[in-house]
Amino acid sequence: MGYGIKILIEGDYALFSRPEMKVERVSYDVPTPSALTGLISNIYWHPGMKYIIDTIYVLRPVQFVNIRRNEVSEKLLPSAVKKQMDGMADDISIYTKECISQRASLLLKNVLYGVEAHFELTDEKDENQTPEKCCNILLRRLRKGQHFAQPCLGCREFPARITLTDKIPQSPITGDVDLGYMLYDLQYKKDKTGKSLDSAEPRFYRPHMINGVIDVAKYAKGLLC
Repeated sequence: MGYGIKILIEGDYALFSRPEMKVERVSYDVPTPSALTGLISNIYWHPGMKYIIDTIYVLRPVQFVNIRRNEVSEKLLPSAVKKQMDGMADDISIYTKECISQRASLLLKNVLYGVEAHFELTDEKDENQTPEKCCNILLRRLRKGQHFAQPCLGCREFPARITLTDKIPQSPITGDVDLGYMLYDLQYKKDKTGKSLDSAEPRFYRPHMINGVIDVAKYAKGLLC
C-alpha cells in the first residue's frame, strides 16, 4: 500500500458514460475508478506514479437529469492536420452549421463524493523520486487548489471542486445497492521492451454500494477483462 489521501469531490453535474450507449450518453449511477483516477491525475501526475482508488463514498442521493446539447457529428483528424501542414490540403475546418447534431444526455446532478485513494511508484520512476516527495507535492497542490488541467466529472463541461479532508462524513444512503457491471479502467498493452502501446482493453467489475460506500479495493480483485 502506498501513500493515501482523502478528498471530497463536488459538482453541479456529472456524466460517467456507459460504454454500451453509443449515441445518447447515459451516466452510471456513481463514478468509475478510472474517472476518479483521471481527476486526481489532473492535480498531479508523473509517469512514475500510479493512482489506485480504494473507496468511494456517495454523500448525496443519486439524482438524474435529462438535457439536450448541440454537438458536431464530425471530428478533426490528426492526419488531415498533417496534410495541411505539408501543403496537401486546403480547408480542413469543421463547420457546425453543416454537421450539427442534437443529442440527449442523462446526467447526474448535485453530486458529492468522498474518495480514499493511494498511489504507488512504477518502473518509470525517476532516480530521485520517492513516495514522500510525491506525497508532499500532491498534498501541497490539493491544499492550494492547484491543477495542471481543470478536474472534471466525466466531461470537461462539468468541473469538479476538490477539497482535501481528514475525515469523510457518513453517507445518507442506506441499504445494499447492486450497481451492476461497471467500467473499472483501461489496461494498456506493452511491447517486449515494457513500453505501453496505444491499444487498450477495458476491465469491468461488479460493485455493491453498501450504505453509500463502495469498497473498490475489495471488488477490484474480481476484475473482468
